[in-house]
Amino acid sequence: MNELSDEALLAGMAVGDETAAVAFVRRYQRRVYGLAHSMLGDAQAAEDVAQEALVRAWRHAQVFDPRRGSAATWVLAITHNLAIDALRVRRSTPVDPARFLLLTQVSADREPEEAAETIGADTAVLEALGALPVEQRRALVLATVYGLTATAVSEYECIPLGTAKTRIRTGLRKLRRALDLPVADA
Repeated sequence: MNELSDEALLAGMAVGDETAAVAFVRRYQRRVYGLAHSMLGDAQAAEDVAQEALVRAWRHAQVFDPRRGSAATWVLAITHNLAIDALRVRRSTPVDPARFLLLTQVSADREPEEAAETIGADTAVLEALGALPVEQRRALVLATVYGLTATAVSEYECIPLGTAKTRIRTGLRKLRRALDLPVADA
């Protein structure tokens, strides 16, 4: 089974092949757990998210479409979304924006060890984010780290939709200027 492609293992899982499921889980368990742990910072929560991600991959293997992306991208996207959901449940109070910024530097395409090396490496970004007004910083973090839409940010922050859009856009512009990045006109 180890010589089979990820897609072949998923196809096997889709028809109920337990051997394919075991091989797929063994192949991805470390990466899935690593991503969840790097996002959540909690071993137990990461184990729960990793387990749920692999169970969902098993349950939904029949809907995997290799034309839309690789199996790795698919299972890590499931993990990423579950970790974000877990963060939303845990976080009823505001969290230090610097912690959120660290999450944006974690990529599902890299091993956790690589991601850990890059976290905290760019103090200019932390300083630029810290210089933003609190309202803009919160809206920007909710949109970029949590992946919330402007509508969801407006609901979460209890502000009008236009205000949420303005805070996100203005925060991004200020952050780009502070980091000497190109600023889009609009």
